[in-house]
Amino acid sequence: MRNRWIPFSLALIVLAGAVWAEDSNHGHAWTYAGAEGPQHWGELQPAYSICKLGKEQSPIDIRNVENVKLPAIQFDYKPSPLTILDNGHTIQVDYAPGSFIVVGDKRYELKQFHFHHPSEERIQGESYDMVVHLVHADSAGNLAVIAILVQKGDASRVIRELWARLPKTQGKAQKIAGIQVNAAELLPQNTEYYTYSGSLTTPPCSEGVTWLVLKTPTSFSPEQIDAFARIYSNNARPIQRINGRIVKASE
Repeated sequence: MRNRWIPFSLALIVLAGAVWAEDSNHGHAWTYAGAEGPQHWGELQPAYSICKLGKEQSPIDIRNVENVKLPAIQFDYKPSPLTILDNGHTIQVDYAPGSFIVVGDKRYELKQFHFHHPSEERIQGESYDMVVHLVHADSAGNLAVIAILVQKGDASRVIRELWARLPKTQGKAQKIAGIQVNAAELLPQNTEYYTYSGSLTTPPCSEGVTWLVLKTPTSFSPEQIDAFARIYSNNARPIQRINGRIVKASE
């Protein structure tokens, strides 16, 4: 992150859009509604102040873009043993080492992915049913997040596997013996993208995160979307001001 390095032990907890919770015995430090909701995150504790004061916050509504020749995202995702967690804010899948993306001369390893309902990002004002955030970090701890928008359509095989093994309790990662998951199955065929500099979408809202929002959505079945919504009906941070940032789009 810009002028800041996040140790991997911390990055695995607060990686962009993956949520940070206090010890389960002490309750969660923030929520998506009420007195501890997004409008108040920046006031809950000093460490969250950038949620209110930051100038490069996420998510955004992608409207005016600069079409340029961007490097294609090269994906090298391998199957990973399934480790799944309900952390009180989303369903998160932790990923084993060895899977990564390359964007230009930068390589980022996939650390985890998680879900928001509805989508946090908007395209030309349009919100989607869900979004998947795939969180990556480079060797220095700089973060890159791929956002895959989700619309109603055909069922997803990988989501069927995940939803069949949803944790029954919050706060403890469950390693599912004999089951592997491949994040590549979440990707649409077309991986052209928008990119901009933003932040974590959850406290502490740290900035310096590279966002890569795929232009083409993927699909989950209505039943799969509804199953997640029964757990988290709204875990999306509201749209943030662009504040003069340039959003680039691959041609």
